[in-house]
Amino acid sequence: MSKYGWTLWASIQDGVSDLDFDFWSWGMEKYDRAVAEFELTVKRVEQGLSPDIDAEFARAFGIASGSVDELRAEIESNLRLELKRKVEAKVKEQVFAALRQKALFVVPKSLVEGEMQNMVQRMGAEMREQGMRPEDVNINPETLRSGAESRVALGLILAEIVRTEGLGAKPEQVKALVQEAAQTYEQPEAVVRWHYEKPERLGDFEALAVEHNVVDWVLGRAKVAERPTAFTEVMGTRA
Repeated sequence: MSKYGWTLWASIQDGVSDLDFDFWSWGMEKYDRAVAEFELTVKRVEQGLSPDIDAEFARAFGIASGSVDELRAEIESNLRLELKRKVEAKVKEQVFAALRQKALFVVPKSLVEGEMQNMVQRMGAEMREQGMRPEDVNINPETLRSGAESRVALGLILAEIVRTEGLGAKPEQVKALVQEAAQTYEQPEAVVRWHYEKPERLGDFEALAVEHNVVDWVLGRAKVAERPTAFTEVMGTRA
């Protein structure tokens, strides 16, 4: 693949992957090795034109009625949902980091090494899904040890809290999460039905409900300081 392809792949993974791995630094390392000079000849400079916000524009974005107000309402709804998810993810990250910091214990070596192998396999699977060849990159499991230790330790901590405090996922919580996720599709009811056709499709939502329960449990006992944050800061990406 292009010598810059791995940098592009790493930057994408840095934003979407749930693996505890510094994809950004890894990608910049690849970039530094591939830096080169380019000669660019400008043939023509085009001027961008903003489209008219009218019924035709609204229909192009799936609003059958052509209502601009309906389009704006849908955009606002989607932005609010995305903002909610971003805030929840940030709070969860802070809570889990605090739990890991406070809980000091030796993580079983066998579990850590098993998680390291799982992380390598997941990275390989993600590469293959994007048409890349994992064998082109020599992934050293040792570079994942720190992340694997954190994941295993956090998993043990969460499991104990859930067990002792009875924080398992409730059916109504799972259903609410499925319905929320379905709202971003054109046929939400069909999406909900699809998930409930097979119990295994609810696994991610059950895990998410448990995480929410743990976060709420911690926040109810922790000293919390709220900090006003601009929308752009919450939603923004790495500069």
